[in-house]
Amino acid sequence: MAELIADLFVSVDGFAAGVDVGAFFGYSGPGLDAWIGEATEQPQLMLMGRVTYEALAAISSEATDEASTRMNDLPKAVFSNTLREPLSWRNTRLVRGDLAERITALKRESDVPLRSIGSLTLVRSLMELGLVDRLRVMVFPLTLGGDGREPAYAGYPRTGLQLAGTRVLDSRIVLLEYRPGASSG
Repeated sequence: MAELIADLFVSVDGFAAGVDVGAFFGYSGPGLDAWIGEATEQPQLMLMGRVTYEALAAISSEATDEASTRMNDLPKAVFSNTLREPLSWRNTRLVRGDLAERITALKRESDVPLRSIGSLTLVRSLMELGLVDRLRVMVFPLTLGGDGREPAYAGYPRTGLQLAGTRVLDSRIVLLEYRPGASSG
């Protein structure tokens, strides 16, 4: 059965976006760029919700940089009951219906890992359903306070996690990798 990996990028105070912070919260660098390159070079089926799909398709579908070209080539699945086919982003299929059934089927059928990028609502639902095998949280070194938008963990179920790995990128960004399953106290 294929593994499902959920990637989230957050500020130290847990926001996935903020006012006037730009891409990667303004903290891009060669280490982060290399990690993104490594992550997109791995065989995978990218999973996303409608909002993330619309944002990424607008950025990547016509772009010619290496990361966008790789994302264009990867197979993608968008979970939405409001989008209609045909979808504009190459190699993207629309998935409708019961999330638990559809993800379970994809995990069973896929010969490559499933990987969600962003898609806070989708990841929260996947966590609630116990379908995430690895949660990777990239923590950027800033607090957004009142400028924070999209609290990353709002509405998440209580879930115990086991630390599976850490990595520091560009001497400031911390990647935390967890596996669900530890006692939550």
